[in-house]
Amino acid sequence: MAMRLRVAVRSSAKEIPWRSVQTPGRGLCYAMLRQLEPTLARALHDDGWGAHRMVPFGYGPPTFPHATRARGRYTIGGPGYLDLGSPLFALVEAWAKVLVGTPLIEWGGVALRVGGVELIESPSFESGQAVLRTVTPVVVKGSGRGPDGVRTTRQAFLLPGEPEFAGYFAAGLRRKAETIGVDPGVTVEEITWVGARRVVDAGKGAKVGAPLEARLRGAPETLRALWSWGLGQSTSVGFGWVGA
Repeated sequence: MAMRLRVAVRSSAKEIPWRSVQTPGRGLCYAMLRQLEPTLARALHDDGWGAHRMVPFGYGPPTFPHATRARGRYTIGGPGYLDLGSPLFALVEAWAKVLVGTPLIEWGGVALRVGGVELIESPSFESGQAVLRTVTPVVVKGSGRGPDGVRTTRQAFLLPGEPEFAGYFAAGLRRKAETIGVDPGVTVEEITWVGARRVVDAGKGAKVGAPLEARLRGAPETLRALWSWGLGQSTSVGFGWVGA
């Protein structure tokens, strides 16, 4: 069952340092899971899930719609929300139970007061089509090979429109479906929007990507899983999170 968790938060802080906008979520997700499902948390961390050993969860950064915007800063303040999601209901259920009794979340040195928790079920996608737009950069790695076929790097981050992007992006969606045992016959019909290129320090080196909007076709259960998990690679570090 593909679900999301929306956590109502409030903060008196004015900004989150850019290096801490995404990365704290991974540790938070694991810490909450360890409280109720320590065996599952350890298995996910050490071995991943399924044949491809992926970590099937994602999250968006704390979002404060009414915060005053300032160029070059990630401003916060007042009421906001934090979204977490997974195609594995056991994860979302555990997070919800923990958060109900959690008054405060520490996010990269910033205190977020928890005001409520809401479970959100995915859209039905009964038509077999979905238009998903991410609010964080989508990370896709290519072969790292030059025109002569020789590999020159293992950190070959691709952007939409580059020669290898479409193939590796689509293959990643199929691998996600295979990981959780849903129909892998998902196709990318069109990339309908691409945001600005971003370089994000994910704690173990910088990753390069861009937010995007994609029109996908596939089985409804597969589209629901992607909506709750995210697009591209490194979703467990906050990349490729699909906006509500």
